Amino acid sequence: MRDRIDLERDVRRFLADNFPLGKDATALSGTDSLLEAGVIDSTGVLELVGFLEDHYSISISDEELLPENLDSVDTIVQFLQRKL
Repeated sequence: MRDRIDLERDVRRFLADNFPLGKDATALSGTDSLLEAGVIDSTGVLELVGFLEDHYSISISDEELLPENLDSVDTIVQFLQRKL
């Protein structure tokens, strides 16, 4: 299992490489809502899910596409920890 630091680094790198985060991607708090901050939209969520499934060889069901799992860096990392 990958540790939390590695998971967070991977998620932040994906977000920084694929979505406009401004000059300092690390300024995004782990608890900031990605949707409310305008980092990703509904299409972005699908891109994020595709990345998570491909990168970590997991399957994410429609029932798991919830803000509790995918709305912030922290919730994504926690979700990944449960899935892995």
